[in-house]
Amino acid sequence: MDSEITNDVAFQEVLNTLEVDRQKIASTYTICYVIFGIAVLVIVGGLLIGLATMAVLLSLIPIIVGAVMYFQIDGDAKKYKAAFKNNVVAPALKKVNESLSFVPQSGLPEGEFISSELFTTEPDRYKTQDLISGIVDKTSFSFAEVHAEYKTETQTKNGTRTEWHTIFKGIIFVADFNKNFEVSTVVRPKDFGNAVGAWFSKNLFSFGNNEIVQLENTAFDDKFVTYSRNQIEARYILTPAMMERILNLNSKSDETISLSFISSKMYAAFPLDTNYFEAPIHSSLLVPDLLTADLSIVQFMQDIVHEMDLNTRIWGKG
Repeated sequence: MDSEITNDVAFQEVLNTLEVDRQKIASTYTICYVIFGIAVLVIVGGLLIGLATMAVLLSLIPIIVGAVMYFQIDGDAKKYKAAFKNNVVAPALKKVNESLSFVPQSGLPEGEFISSELFTTEPDRYKTQDLISGIVDKTSFSFAEVHAEYKTETQTKNGTRTEWHTIFKGIIFVADFNKNFEVSTVVRPKDFGNAVGAWFSKNLFSFGNNEIVQLENTAFDDKFVTYSRNQIEARYILTPAMMERILNLNSKSDETISLSFISSKMYAAFPLDTNYFEAPIHSSLLVPDLLTADLSIVQFMQDIVHEMDLNTRIWGKG
C-alpha cells in the first residue's frame, strides 16, 4: 500500500475496526461451512447404512442452523464490504488524485455502453459498479467495472435451455476528447469479428455505411480494424502519433483493447477478470499491500490521459 496511506493514523484506526468485523464474519462463514459439511456427512452415512430417510431428517437440523447463521452474517458482510469501499478505498483514491470521486453503487449506464459502439451485441443482462471520476489537468474522465452478457435459448427434449455468454467483462474508460465528431470512429481488435461472428443475428450496431479505414501504420492495422463513415475524420483522429499511443497503451494491457471516438468522447474497453475494490473476507486487512492492485489500476486509468495526450487541445469543440 502507498506509504502515505499506511502511515495515516486515522486510516489505520479504520482498518483496525474493520478487521475486527472481518474476523467475526470470516469465522462465522467457516462455522457455517463446517455445519453444512456435517449435514452432508449425515446424509452420506445414512445412505451407506440404509437409513436414508432418517439421515435426511437428522440433517435438517444442521442445515437449518447453518442457513440461519449464514443469512444473518451475510447482512453483516454486505455492510462490511460497503464500509470498506466508503471508508478505505474512497479516501485512498484521494491520495492518488484529490479530484477523484468514488461511487460504488453507480457505473457506466447501459445506454452509454450501447451508444459507445465498442461492441456489436446488445446486452440481455448488464451489471456495472464502482464508478470513479476525476480530472487530470484540463481533461475529465471516468471509468467503471462492467459485465455485459447476452443469452441464447435452445429447445431440448427437456424444455428450453438458457445459456449466458459474456460480451464484455472489465473496465470501460471514458474521457473528454475536446471535439464534437461528425460521425463515430471505432477501433476494434483484429480478431473481434471471429468472436461474435456466430451471433450477428443479435447485431445491434449494424456496420451500415461504416467503411474499413486503411491506415498508414502496418503494426496498427495488424492489431486493429478501424471503422468509420468518414475516412477523412478518422484519419484526422488517428494521426501517426495517436496510433503509436494506442499501440503503446495496448501493450500495457493483458488483452487487446477497443476504442471509439463518438460525439466529444473517447471510450476505451479493457478486458479484465479481476474484480477490483472488494473487501477481503478470508485474509487480513492489516497487510502493507492491501490496496496495491486497486491503486495500480486507478493510476493506470488516470495515466491514459497522458498516454493519449488528451490535454493537448488541438481542437475546440465545434
